[in-house]
Amino acid sequence: MRGGHALARWAAALAVYAFLYVPLAVVVLFSFNDSLLNAQWVGFTTRWYAKLLHDDEMLRAAANSLLIALGASAIATVLGTMAGIAMQRWPSGLLRLLPFLVLTPVAMPEILLGVSLLIFFRQVLDLTLGLFSILVAHITFSIGFVAIIVRARLAGMDASIFEAARDLGASPWRTFRHVTLPLVLPGILAGFLMSFTLSIDDFVITFFVAGVGVSTLPLQIYSMLKVAVTPEVNAVSTLLMALTLTLIGLAARLAPDALKGRA
Repeated sequence: MRGGHALARWAAALAVYAFLYVPLAVVVLFSFNDSLLNAQWVGFTTRWYAKLLHDDEMLRAAANSLLIALGASAIATVLGTMAGIAMQRWPSGLLRLLPFLVLTPVAMPEILLGVSLLIFFRQVLDLTLGLFSILVAHITFSIGFVAIIVRARLAGMDASIFEAARDLGASPWRTFRHVTLPLVLPGILAGFLMSFTLSIDDFVITFFVAGVGVSTLPLQIYSMLKVAVTPEVNAVSTLLMALTLTLIGLAARLAPDALKGRA
């Protein structure tokens, strides 16, 4: 009886994983399909990847995505690190509302956050939508992820380490520079990689705040999908998928407890 239950659990688990990952495998497989229509497998080729290198619109969109992701993740890492340290060190007092302010964009549905930012940029600030509005939007939703990872990293440490540094005469800045920063650095790097990953493949929020004539890699893929699903779309999706999985894997190795939510 126990063997039957175990077999049923394994079958259910395999069915769920197949449902999740078989479509991704099909995307990767058909990126090497030697057919323009991409309706059936014709033969193996790598020409679609070579074609991406000569697609000016795709290269421009990729450059915009990289520029925004690097800028947003760098700024979000600095602000998120400060927020994570503040939430861990001063959970009460004047900073009681800080977790709510920092983590709300994380819990908010993306479409609601995108609409809210669009209204704020246009009706409140009267800002012209473009790369700058995308950058601000990506910083907004990335800060919370960095803060969560840094806070989780600090939660697993003995607070007496920092008290010992203060007892030995170290100033708050010196304690941060020589004790706190080296200890939380893996969490900071993991937060940077996570925010970079979220920024470079974000579509929903970017769609609302991009403006006319500005394109990122996800927006460019969406515009291509409206015409037809060609192997070139599969190729760029495969590259984006590989980059995302690599960065998430690196972040998981740097701060495994934070990403698993155990801390």
